[in-house]
Amino acid sequence: METDQALNNDLICAIATPPGQGGVGIVRLSGEGAHTIAAELCKNPLRARTAVYTDFFDAEELLDNGLALWFPGPNSFTGEDVVELQGHGGPIIQHRILNALCQRGARLARPGEFSERAFMNGKLDLAQAEAVADLISSTSIAASKAALNTLKGAFSQMVTAIALDIANMRVRVEAAIDFPEEDIEILQEARVAQDIAKTITSLESILAQANQGRLINSGISVALIGKPNVGKSSLLNALAGEEAAIVTNVPGTTRDLLKVDLVIDSLPIRLVDTAGLRESDDEVEKIGIARAKAQAMEADLTLYVAAADEITTQVNVSDLGKNLASLLGSNDTAAEMPTSNILLVINKSDLNLAAGAPEDVASVRVSAKTGEGLDLLKKAIQESVGFGQENVPFAARQRHILIIQDTLAKVNAAADALAQNLGAEFVAEELFIAHQCLGEVTGIVTPDDLLGKIFSEFCIGK
Repeated sequence: METDQALNNDLICAIATPPGQGGVGIVRLSGEGAHTIAAELCKNPLRARTAVYTDFFDAEELLDNGLALWFPGPNSFTGEDVVELQGHGGPIIQHRILNALCQRGARLARPGEFSERAFMNGKLDLAQAEAVADLISSTSIAASKAALNTLKGAFSQMVTAIALDIANMRVRVEAAIDFPEEDIEILQEARVAQDIAKTITSLESILAQANQGRLINSGISVALIGKPNVGKSSLLNALAGEEAAIVTNVPGTTRDLLKVDLVIDSLPIRLVDTAGLRESDDEVEKIGIARAKAQAMEADLTLYVAAADEITTQVNVSDLGKNLASLLGSNDTAAEMPTSNILLVINKSDLNLAAGAPEDVASVRVSAKTGEGLDLLKKAIQESVGFGQENVPFAARQRHILIIQDTLAKVNAAADALAQNLGAEFVAEELFIAHQCLGEVTGIVTPDDLLGKIFSEFCIGK
């Protein structure tokens, strides 16, 4: 695959360590002439794949001292000549080294450009390149292990194996097109239907694993929704294990969105406390209520928090989706909110009221005050989004989920075309599209604008 960026092999440089002060600061250089330019800054000669202790100079002026490492291409991260200058971690020092490199012909790298070049030069496929960013941003040990597995190729190998199966089926199906009178019989003899069924099973399996990988990698957003004074802020504090939200007996204390990031058994969660839903003449509170409604619609999961005494007076409520929609407003979007995305949380269970909850709605009884039921709530949150406790074999992203879903749909369409005896041409077309779809996971088939979007989300210097 060739793009303008792929053909651009000019010399790039960037600071590869986090901003601010630290013990060590690394400046990375990649591209044609990296060794020549870096050597001009180093007092001692560079040696391939060897750490050389040296002073760094700009002309006759001493900039810093530290280690210089030279990795000749193609045996480097990017596949090009790469040099790393490891000095002291001071912003002024690092920027002076950057300036000296730029004065000698290098330019500042774009976000993710080093990883992009690794992809373009065949050192990583696209899923592995994305795993670099996921590994850096992982929020738990489980997430870092999953991202590392993807970086090592676990996800790509599974995708490639399925793509190879589809390619083999395409060969047999397209060979049958030359015999239109006998194509169905030829496909039956070639056991294409059986192989399509096996591929569907494989795709369903990798889709389930990818969904776990997405959850452990990206996490979910959870909105706390309900009327004033039902204990939403207290519940947020209890789940977060800290006093993140102000709690009072005054209705309407929470007026804006309060977001807290936490990890529940390896599942990253962004918990969002919202303003209590009620009629209000206060302009500030009305804005907060509007934001609460929008958050409920955008969240992966909505915790509809109700006080135990409130449920006592609403035992006959049998459709929580409509009940929540009435609180959110009468617009069509709210009315269509699926009940499966709502978990009823009955707070203040320490009041020992005997009331229950609607039988057809998932619910958990808790006490934010005493902590009763919090473990059950954490488990229910995980189960509501389909997160399991088994070992997650690899990290994945939402785009991977969508691609595999599209691939599965096309393979299913091929199976239907074969079952209905529509002819080899129809089966071949569906398998061709499925093959193209799956190639987008590893970057064999990838639009240039998608590449730009993916790598722009990386940190500079990676």
